[in-house]
Amino acid sequence: MSIPDYQAIMYPLLEHIRDGKEYSNSDLMNCLADHFKLSDDELKQMLPSGTKVFKNRVHWAKTYLKKAMLIEAPRKGYACISERGLAVVADPSTTKITNKYLKQFDEFKEFINPNKKETSNDENSTNETETPEEVIANTYQELKDTLADELISTIKTCSPEFFERLVVELLVKMGYGGSLVDAGQAVGKSGDGGIDGIIKEDQLGLDIIYLQAKRWENVVGSPEIQKFAGALQGQRAKKGVFITTSHFTKDALAFVRKIDSNIVLIDGKQLAHLMIDNQLGVSTIDTIEIKKIDTDYFVE
Repeated sequence: MSIPDYQAIMYPLLEHIRDGKEYSNSDLMNCLADHFKLSDDELKQMLPSGTKVFKNRVHWAKTYLKKAMLIEAPRKGYACISERGLAVVADPSTTKITNKYLKQFDEFKEFINPNKKETSNDENSTNETETPEEVIANTYQELKDTLADELISTIKTCSPEFFERLVVELLVKMGYGGSLVDAGQAVGKSGDGGIDGIIKEDQLGLDIIYLQAKRWENVVGSPEIQKFAGALQGQRAKKGVFITTSHFTKDALAFVRKIDSNIVLIDGKQLAHLMIDNQLGVSTIDTIEIKKIDTDYFVE
């Protein structure tokens, strides 16, 4: 039996965890390998990136089920079935889960197609209408968005001190703060109502930026931003960065647009993407080169 694709894995995976217990990634890998009667040679098959094919497909099966809210991640590296997932496996008419099946759930549709309107013809929403370059770009963005979700989930399990250090390292990688030593000494030293720390705007220290970092689950509203803006005024400062692992309310976003102080709001999704773009907390496992013909070469 050949290695099943990730869509073929989704329903057996959901059935295996229907008892409501928490299962580790290794538990799921082992039970699904037994379910599909995979040989040792099949389990050793690798992608060009060095990742095992079956492990990669189980990962994506879990990801898609999670995006459709059929499974939950109670803690890092574990999965359990959700109420919605229980309803799916309890339905005798459901014997297979595919991407088309998952599109009945709005959360999944938003995940696979966040910036496009849904068409009346389901077939038109596939990759058939896209150029090869667009398919590559959209696939890359899907991988990046999934990695961003994993980054934020991981950050939320870390200590506040680690989060402070992460923020400092990110800003330094982006060109702020001078040296890592200077930036590290600045953060956490202010303790001045609504301000967690300060960092140089450039290597010469011509200006400084005040920081507020919130490793929160709850949404950040305008009262928190107003408090931060007030703290900036108390320092006669004009520039601030407010970073959170969650997101901001519409009122908070509107507030920073109508005040004199220049406050940048960075939510969890943007934080994760900045980490990816600046190679912080991530590593490259594969590189694909897109080439075109060199017309100059053929000039006689």
